[in-house]
Amino acid sequence: MPIRPENRFFYPIDWAQLSQVIRFERAKSCCEGCGRPHGQLVCHLGDGRWWDEAAQTWRSGKGRKLKLAPPEALPEGTERYTTRVYLACAHLDHDPSNNVPANLKALCQRCHILHDREEHLRQRWLTYRLRKARGDLFLVL
Repeated sequence: MPIRPENRFFYPIDWAQLSQVIRFERAKSCCEGCGRPHGQLVCHLGDGRWWDEAAQTWRSGKGRKLKLAPPEALPEGTERYTTRVYLACAHLDHDPSNNVPANLKALCQRCHILHDREEHLRQRWLTYRLRKARGDLFLVL
């Protein structure tokens, strides 16, 4: 995911190289949360379970092996989706200026959004309060 211009100064000048080392050398092109392989088209069930083509097994959202039938043997009405996996380098403490390797993790889209969930909810609440205070909140749910 590209860095927003207003946040660029928080990142080191060699961020692209640091991110690449974390994603491809340390993590070996696999998500460190669930194990999904970078750049591959992955079959999944929409709830975190995904088909690991290399191991010929289903995996949970945390990468654990599951005892399920292969995708072609699933019942007729089972919803199946495909997603191309892209790894991103995530800051575990949400601080882009803290770039020590222990604070960085290679995550796929699903794991990254789950990791950032509380931060997104916090930002949403702050945005709501700010817009309410300014008086430009038109729709209140």
